[in-house]
Amino acid sequence: MEPPPGPAAGPPGLDPLAAVRRDGDPPTDVYLTGTVFLDIIFTGLDSAPVRGTESWARGMGSSPGGVANMATALARLGLRTSLAAAFGDDMYGEYCWEALERGEGIDLALSRKVPGWHSPVTVSMAYEGERTMVSHGHEAPPPEHAFDGEHAPGCPPPTRACVASLVPGRREGWLGCAAGRGSRIFADVGWDDSGRWDPADLAHLEHCEAFLPNAEEAMRYTRTDCPRAAARKLADLVPLAVVTLGAEGAYAVDSGSGETAEVPAIAVEALDPTGAGDVFVAGFVTGTLAGWPLADRLAFAGLSAALSVQEFGGSLAAPGWGEIAAWWCRARTLGTAAGDALRSQYGFLDAVLAGAGAGPGFPAVPDDAAPSASARLARAVPTIGFRRPA
Repeated sequence: MEPPPGPAAGPPGLDPLAAVRRDGDPPTDVYLTGTVFLDIIFTGLDSAPVRGTESWARGMGSSPGGVANMATALARLGLRTSLAAAFGDDMYGEYCWEALERGEGIDLALSRKVPGWHSPVTVSMAYEGERTMVSHGHEAPPPEHAFDGEHAPGCPPPTRACVASLVPGRREGWLGCAAGRGSRIFADVGWDDSGRWDPADLAHLEHCEAFLPNAEEAMRYTRTDCPRAAARKLADLVPLAVVTLGAEGAYAVDSGSGETAEVPAIAVEALDPTGAGDVFVAGFVTGTLAGWPLADRLAFAGLSAALSVQEFGGSLAAPGWGEIAAWWCRARTLGTAAGDALRSQYGFLDAVLAGAGAGPGFPAVPDDAAPSASARLARAVPTIGFRRPA
């Protein structure tokens, strides 16, 4: 069974953290933990499936999902990523492990394969710019050695940053230890199926540098009816509150400096929104660790998410630097008012790409140009994997 091919490296040597790396830095940029799903995605549906009928999708793909969406997005942006997760010892688990370790270069040294445990699976159906998901799985048995929490070690190894997905009612004991070691903690939050939306479930924000919920989550936790008001209220709990606004973009409040920033979304034709929120967080973490201004971080996160929704699949839709550079080439040549706005908003990409030898002089990419083999990324494919030729 073959994993998808690894991602293109993007512009040669592009390391977004090159300017801030120092001797003695941790070997890992970002650590995260969670559940890996095997995602099976149906796309090209004209409408939601109707009871008692059969619907045919025009497209289908499979890829690692769940926490793998975030891990892949981080790795494709050049961050040294470590994932601690449980993998089933079935073919789905084998495929996900190979796709992440060999295909994406993600460090799985802290992950484990669980004998006799089958991989969690999610079927995602994308239509009308939205998605419906059906999942199945069982909680992985606890590891035999000393762990604290679901899959994470009691304290992860030294790392620049950790990304945590807060789950209502679940204790994340490792966050305090990681923050105490100097890791910068970024958090998003899962949907509260209980409907309580208890602010006490956000207690772990005391360890976090930034919190990145979507507008609905932010308003429910803060009991507000405006996402911007919700962001301002969340800023009382965490140094930086970032609320994603869907088609409107994103809004952020820095409680320390008092700075606020709002960046509009990029208008694209969305094929599949699966994993877009994870890609947004990965882009924001990248810009933060690189030391970019707040507005640039929001813009880059939004661009990364916009590029991801134009492909189907979760983890394998995440863009790499080759795709970002190709988009910027096109944006720089647009002669419309919209092009002027993009060049004003994203002009910082010239300096970022120049650091890799792909700055203002890099060749323009025509709108109708097919990506070269070196620029193509692995994409979700309609099978779990092809058997090797005999």
